[in-house]
Amino acid sequence: MTTVNVDNIRSQMRKGMLEYCVMLMLDVQPAFTPEIIDRMRRAHLIVVEGTLYPLLTRLKNAGLLSYQWQESTQGPPRKYYSLTDEGRQFLCHLREAWQEMANAVEVLSRNVIPPTCSTCD
Repeated sequence: MTTVNVDNIRSQMRKGMLEYCVMLMLDVQPAFTPEIIDRMRRAHLIVVEGTLYPLLTRLKNAGLLSYQWQESTQGPPRKYYSLTDEGRQFLCHLREAWQEMANAVEVLSRNVIPPTCSTCD
């Protein structure tokens, strides 16, 4: 039996992609935190507020995001995050990095991994 924990690796992969995924969403339209969490959940990428809030703050402090308060008909005003111009440029670099990684994984999976992985059933 292997000592490597697949769930730990899966978690690390998700953490590594989280900033990219948030920025992809915000490139389409501004969103407030519960919306971001809901969209992530619908994409089967589970994230909790305790992870998302520090990430949003870090991106904002880096100049990649800005926010604007908007009144809500359902409670207090909401903080809507959006990409800055610098954030859009950064996202372009992330897209390039993602494409390089996706291409590398695709090449490796075609050349190394058998077409059917019977151990994954």
